Amino acid sequence: LSFMLEEGQFLLVSGSNGAGKSTLLRCLYRTYLPTSGCAFYYSKRGVVDLASMADIDIALLRREEIGFVTQFLRQRPRVTALDLVAEPLLALGASTKDALDAACDLLEAFGLKPELWMAYPTTFSGGEQQKVNLSRALIAPRRLLLLDEPTASLDVTTRAALIGRLTEKKRQGTAMIGVFHHPEDVRSLIDAEVILE
Repeated sequence: LSFMLEEGQFLLVSGSNGAGKSTLLRCLYRTYLPTSGCAFYYSKRGVVDLASMADIDIALLRREEIGFVTQFLRQRPRVTALDLVAEPLLALGASTKDALDAACDLLEAFGLKPELWMAYPTTFSGGEQQKVNLSRALIAPRRLLLLDEPTASLDVTTRAALIGRLTEKKRQGTAMIGVFHHPEDVRSLIDAEVILE
């Protein structure tokens, strides 16, 4: 498998079930350790190989440059939806007020009812958890976004809100690699496609 991706480009990854679409994204994000190959990424600090760089450096890239959007929320007990969403901005040094304001804006944009913002996502439905997950993943600026079936449990309205956010991110220069259950939703964003066999 070989491809190149420039700033502001969207690459769709497609293929049948079990072909390795999610595995590719997890190897790039390094939740899976690749067994061979290279994945050169032009970071703010220079060119790095995502496939072989040290875990501590990968952790820094995740905090500062690379985002991963999945259909599954890893919620933590006794942490509110609002706090979960605000965390990535706080980690980058934003003020508490700015982070919470941005979190409110995103939760509202994705249609999570305000009465749930101070509740614990462990009690939410799958669709509600996904709204929290998307808000958390998209709140901080990222140079590269990896999108693994982010629309799988979303209704039509929330899918449209997500596409709007991704369009805005693309305009700002964010590069994206995505696996989509409904590829027609992102058809206007796609610059290239990789088909896994």
